[in-house]
Amino acid sequence: MNISWLNPDTLIDIIETASQLILQIYLGCDFVIETKDDNSPLTIADKKANEYICSNLKTYYPTIPIISEEIKNEPYSIRKNYTFAWIIDPLDGTKEFIKKNGEFTVNIGLIHNGIPVAGFVNIPVKGLTYWAIEGQGAFIKEINKDTHTSINEIRNKHKSRKTRVLASRSHMNNETESFIEKLGDVELMNVGSSIKIIWIAENTADVYPRLSPCMEWDTCAAHAILREVGGLLLEYKDNELRDDLRYNKESLYNPNYVCYGPNFINYKLK
Repeated sequence: MNISWLNPDTLIDIIETASQLILQIYLGCDFVIETKDDNSPLTIADKKANEYICSNLKTYYPTIPIISEEIKNEPYSIRKNYTFAWIIDPLDGTKEFIKKNGEFTVNIGLIHNGIPVAGFVNIPVKGLTYWAIEGQGAFIKEINKDTHTSINEIRNKHKSRKTRVLASRSHMNNETESFIEKLGDVELMNVGSSIKIIWIAENTADVYPRLSPCMEWDTCAAHAILREVGGLLLEYKDNELRDDLRYNKESLYNPNYVCYGPNFINYKLK
């Protein structure tokens, strides 16, 4: 699909500026932590980043609706008619932000009829933006630099004899442990937020099973990047891999899924 109208430089500027707003709060004084209705934490950084991102997306792309963690989204009766839509998490990994371990991201994804076709993921503490547009490649860029590097060039530098499996610190359960056991001798790894899917995309890890609830905005942007390098993010149900994850569903919760890097797909999906 041709989405040449999408300007990556505009999106990179938006996400880098949002990340700097977050960093100012992260590196500054103590911040107030609120609790949302679902008992998840919320900070002023979430709010400021969301306000900045949504405002700019409406300015540059006024006809594309927004689905975000930090706004009241339209009911499905309206959303089901979306052709394109932004799916945003202005601060993915608020718990990691509060812990100050640096493992949080800013996520801006674009879907077309439920399929992620562009994604921008920034890791504020590292000053890195990963991005991809369908059919145009996947890249990594350092803040304040005009050049970018193909993620496929980075992928070739990562090698491991063991299967590298990502497991969430806060969402490990019996089903996940059982899945990992089936993989045999593995190297367990851990990192927060959408960085896990980015690690799969850049070949820092091979497999990421997420067999507990998360939201569409947690995965959409990084999923687009993974797709562009040849990886898969598949629904996992009844001990079987199903279809690629879709977005803007009636429920914005993701089903259980497994994320595979392109070097691992043929081995595990035979």
